[in-house]
Amino acid sequence: MLNIHTVMTALAKTRPIFHSEADFQFALAWQIREMMPDSQIRLEFKPFPSERLYLDLWIYNQETAIELKFLSRKIECEYNGEWFTLREQGAQDIIRYDFLKDVERIESTVQSPVAKHGFAILLTNDPLYWDRSRSRKANPIDADFHIYDGRVVTGELAWSDSAGEGTTKNRKQPINLSGSYNLDWRDYSEVHGIGNYRQFRYLAVAIGE
Repeated sequence: MLNIHTVMTALAKTRPIFHSEADFQFALAWQIREMMPDSQIRLEFKPFPSERLYLDLWIYNQETAIELKFLSRKIECEYNGEWFTLREQGAQDIIRYDFLKDVERIESTVQSPVAKHGFAILLTNDPLYWDRSRSRKANPIDADFHIYDGRVVTGELAWSDSAGEGTTKNRKQPINLSGSYNLDWRDYSEVHGIGNYRQFRYLAVAIGE
C-alpha cells in the first residue's frame, strides 16, 4: 500500500511550494512514479461512467484513489531560481466542505470495485485550516466541517441553520461519512519570501484497507 507520508516527505525536498493545484497534482504523480516505478497512474480518471466524478489521481494497479486540494494565503518567494506568487484564496468555510466532500467521494470509490485504498489530501499555508485557536466566531456556520488538527470527523455533517444561500449554493447536501477519521496535520515545508504565511502543512486522510 502507498505510504503517502513517505511520498510527501520526499516531495517536499524538491518541491516545497507549488504554483497551483494542478502543479501539485502533477508533481505528486511524478514523485509516486519515481519511488514506485511500476505504478500505473492516471490523472482525472472517471471511475463511474454514469456519474460526474473524476479522481485527481488513480493508481490502478494498486487500486488507490487520491483527491487533492492546494489552498494558499498570499506569499511571494523564490525557490531554486523559480519565482512563485500565490494569491489569497479565502472562502475557508466552502473549502472545508469541499475537502470533506472529497473524503465522502473516496469512501464511495473504496466501497466499489474501483479501489481498495484512498487518500484525501489538503496542502496549505493557511493556518485557519489546522489551528483551532484562530477561529474567532462563537457559532460558525461551518462548525461541522472544521478540520483543525486533532479533530475526529464522522457521521452526518451539515451547515448550521444560519448559513446563507451564497455560501451553501451547490453545497446544500449534508456530507455523510461512514468511517471515523482523526485529523492529523503534518509539517510539509517552510519557505523564505515576502509574506507572513511561510509554513506549509498537509492533512492526508486515509480511507480503506
